[in-house]
Amino acid sequence: MKKELFEELLESVKQGAVIMKGKMKPSRSIEFPESEVKKIREQYGLSQDKFASLMGISVATLRNWEQGRRSPEGPSRVLLRVAAEHPEAILDITRRQKTTKSGVLKRSAGSRLASRSR
Repeated sequence: MKKELFEELLESVKQGAVIMKGKMKPSRSIEFPESEVKKIREQYGLSQDKFASLMGISVATLRNWEQGRRSPEGPSRVLLRVAAEHPEAILDITRRQKTTKSGVLKRSAGSRLASRSR
């Protein structure tokens, strides 16, 4: 790693520590209200178990998000945004995963949403 990149990374880590201690505010933050997570799940018409499976997370994580005990971060936040704004992308991927070896598509709860959104 080049020295200048290392110095930049080190400064960033130090700044992160200061932010975590509450001595400095982050330059940006993205809020994702817990009510939005439930709303997205309800758009799909899925139970918590099925939506958690669709998103690749545990049911406990989903419940924590929906009840405001925790907030989605990083890739989860991005995936939820995609799920909210482009459900066809999520459903397309899950349809591909549910295709059997013979190429026959198994009908899932997600495919019902796709047919409703057309």
